Amino acid sequence: MTALTKHPYIAIEGVIGVGKTTLVRLLQPRFQAETVLEAFDENPFLSDFYGDRARYAFQTQLFFLLSRYRQQQVAARQLAHGALISDYFFEKDRLFAHLNIESSDELEMYARLYEALAEKVRIPDLVVYLRAQVDTLMARIAMRDRTYERQMDQNYIAALRHGYEHLFADYRATPLLVIESDSLDFVRNPDDLDAVEQRIWSTLAGVRQPTLPRISFAVPPRPAWQLVSEPLPEPQTKANWQALGDFLTLVESVGRIGGALAQQAPVGPEGAPMSVRDALRDANRALLILAERTGVELEQVARSDVGTGNYGG
Repeated sequence: MTALTKHPYIAIEGVIGVGKTTLVRLLQPRFQAETVLEAFDENPFLSDFYGDRARYAFQTQLFFLLSRYRQQQVAARQLAHGALISDYFFEKDRLFAHLNIESSDELEMYARLYEALAEKVRIPDLVVYLRAQVDTLMARIAMRDRTYERQMDQNYIAALRHGYEHLFADYRATPLLVIESDSLDFVRNPDDLDAVEQRIWSTLAGVRQPTLPRISFAVPPRPAWQLVSEPLPEPQTKANWQALGDFLTLVESVGRIGGALAQQAPVGPEGAPMSVRDALRDANRALLILAERTGVELEQVARSDVGTGNYGG
């Protein structure tokens, strides 16, 4: 048995609502695999983003980029011990960024950071693209009824699907398996799940399928993942990059505070839960590191001022 078939790394991809996470969880016991699932609930900007995409796109995308990067570093180590199935692949982050971020300056900063991180990310052995029509996607989004998705714009889903179609029409980085999922029901129909599993194993074994057909458009759009065409200027100082990394660590820590608070009451009979304490300590440490990096002296807040908003403003 080859290393590939012994410890495959499979990434399930597709537009919001197509059923990626559901499929990963159903396949996990069949492949006896570890799973990597996107941490949507930890992103503190996500609900604001769906309310005002232009305003919150950059913060939302930076948080996801760092979160996905750190997950992928853990994933690479997990592969030494067994198979791995993820409900995304790292390249999707760039697709979303170019769809959502409107500011050219913010997109330039994002592009540089993405390229620096992407070089260190393990490419999956197989990418499975769950393909579905917009009507199917909207129906599935409504069915799962996530609070921040209740006002989901159909035009946004259509644009996202458009981006995925272009990405995978020319995708060559690793074997690609395209599955038409409009008529599939992995949860209620075991035969559908069996068929998907067999197609994945066959593709891993070397069975190829026809290339995804190219889509014709009257006016060809700019590919969603294409970076700016002109060479980007070099960052002025190394410290700028270090400070940006410290900032992203701080943002991720703050997101974990929100995730911990959402899971349980912040204060119980024995004080704050350990998850809240750990997240707060990590955020405090990240803030102090960022302040030191940028030469900012933080003011101490007196305990008597806490809760009064009397912070020296």
